[in-house]
Amino acid sequence: MSGDRTAYAVLIAISVSHLLNDVIQSLLPAIYPILKETYRLDFGQIGLLTLTFQATASLLQPVVGLQTDRRPTSHSLPIGMGVSLVGLLLLATTSSFEMLLLAAAMVGMGSAIFHPEASRVARLGSGGRHGFAQSVFQVGGSSGSALGPLLAAFIVVPRGQSSIAWFSVVALAAMVILWNVGRWYRRRLSELPRKTPRAIHEPAAKPARRNVLLALGILVALIFSKNFYTASINSYYTFYLIEKFHLPVQTAQIFLFLFLGSVAAGTLFGGPIGDRFGRKYVIWFSVLGVLPFTLALPYMDLFWTGVLTVIIGLILASSFPAIIVYAQELVPGRTGMISGLFFGLGFGMGGLGAAVLGQLADATSIGLVYQVCAFLPAIGLLAAFLPHVGGKQAAPGTTPAARP
Repeated sequence: MSGDRTAYAVLIAISVSHLLNDVIQSLLPAIYPILKETYRLDFGQIGLLTLTFQATASLLQPVVGLQTDRRPTSHSLPIGMGVSLVGLLLLATTSSFEMLLLAAAMVGMGSAIFHPEASRVARLGSGGRHGFAQSVFQVGGSSGSALGPLLAAFIVVPRGQSSIAWFSVVALAAMVILWNVGRWYRRRLSELPRKTPRAIHEPAAKPARRNVLLALGILVALIFSKNFYTASINSYYTFYLIEKFHLPVQTAQIFLFLFLGSVAAGTLFGGPIGDRFGRKYVIWFSVLGVLPFTLALPYMDLFWTGVLTVIIGLILASSFPAIIVYAQELVPGRTGMISGLFFGLGFGMGGLGAAVLGQLADATSIGLVYQVCAFLPAIGLLAAFLPHVGGKQAAPGTTPAARP
């Protein structure tokens, strides 16, 4: 397949596998109400579970990405899914909090192996439409994260923790898809020019090192803002709805599904808009533009709480594809490392946020968590200082394929 054409079949396959991967990893926070009751956990322990899963993923992803920059490895994709499968089965059968932590770590490890190389495959199949390809890849993950709570509400909640084992079918299906993606990946790698890794399609005019470091620092701050706020929804939104509006668990899970579904939709639009108008503007609008809605959320009734969380999900999610591609353009030739670093930061900040916010909820109230988090998007003001990198999407066929 020519490197200057978008490989739609590959992008769809890697997006579907991302969906299946994130269905698995979203089961853990989706069953927190069950685990809290079964094991008599407090909010601090709930936060520790999230921290274990996301810290494992965050620490390993940059390491995996750096290694695969040096030596791309197609078989790592099904292997990563296999590790997640082991964590899933352990989660279904364990009977202690310590083993729950181990299961969470295994699922995090599987995600750490999957994401950097899968993101590289998406870029390799982009045909130069990097933002579009990143959005297609990420919308699979966002959709999987949205489906997880819904499936948990109608399968795991009525049937109990052991029914999580049924989702092993999902992991096996993903392994089959990824095995076939890996075959395309090996063929595509063999077509690449035999040049040193840093030299392949590296732009002639690279950003100054000072600008690169400044921009990376700002992006880290924006990831902190976005993922701390997202952690408040992913880990504690159901508890917030149950406590404030006295909803049953299944109804609260449906509200969480609506939020996560809006995240999937926002993810789909962020990359193509960045291709057309510039990634800096998407990042700025996405992180800062959500501020009025987060400030209003803690004071709304049930109906407007649902409406505002959908709006928040749509706007906030559009930033991440643009951030990933912007960072890849800042540091050309390091697709795996950058993807692993920022996916890892996303997981790590989310895990740290869950742990900190769990302690805050235990010490005060779950409602105060959302009053405090409402101000986090103000950090988006820093996006004004991002240097311009790259540009609008070139005409089809004029942008060289990125190095894997």
